[in-house]
Amino acid sequence: MAKLIALDIGGKRTGIAETDTLQMVASPLETVETAKLSDHLLQMFRNEPFEGIVIGDPKNLDGGDSDNSELVRQWVQKLSTSFREVFIALEDERFSSKMAVGLMVQGGMKKKQRRQKGEVDKISAAVILQSYLNRR
Repeated sequence: MAKLIALDIGGKRTGIAETDTLQMVASPLETVETAKLSDHLLQMFRNEPFEGIVIGDPKNLDGGDSDNSELVRQWVQKLSTSFREVFIALEDERFSSKMAVGLMVQGGMKKKQRRQKGEVDKISAAVILQSYLNRR
């Protein structure tokens, strides 16, 4: 069984998380510039193929589209073309950033580190991925 990865796509940065090979636990991996995401994912896939990509689906509290929804749809289309051999799934990402900050506090991360947006992005990706794993 190959790993799954998750993406928390933003206008500037994208948080990336991955599972273990048994697809039981999600772990934050890194944050990359969204403009460089395609090339980065292709390199990741060459190094260690993954089975699927779980993408955070940005929704408003009422379930409607958020400001970031169109950007995510564009990335889903782009990744579907680039990675035909893997499945792509959307996972509700409402509250993932708040949950990520809560996990950072619980884990004892200092306030200065919690302010680094890239840290929140990759932990949010892990929250999204773990949510997908738990629901599956």
